[in-house]
Amino acid sequence: MSGITTHVLDTANGRPAAGVPITLERRNGEAWTHIGSGVTDADGRLRTLTGPDIDVGTYRITFDTRAYFPDGFFPETSIVFDVRDAAQHYHVPLLLSPFGYSTYRGS
Repeated sequence: MSGITTHVLDTANGRPAAGVPITLERRNGEAWTHIGSGVTDADGRLRTLTGPDIDVGTYRITFDTRAYFPDGFFPETSIVFDVRDAAQHYHVPLLLSPFGYSTYRGS
């Protein structure tokens, strides 16, 4: 399975973050091209950002964190990463609280 997926976990409340709007873009020179978007499900996951076919390149996934934590410090969180092998699956989780976040390459 290839493609790009994500998962948002609310670390302040110890549960998945449902209802987070997410956008995925791919760098095209100096500009960004929209690839996909959606909203996290009840399990905090978004499995439909891309189909199974992706290209090598630089991608940006942006989380509308204000929609989930209206009074939080970060209105949005963007993660830029490289896809170096289009045959691999790229899972980019976000661990979120009102005043902090972290990420890693998941499986």
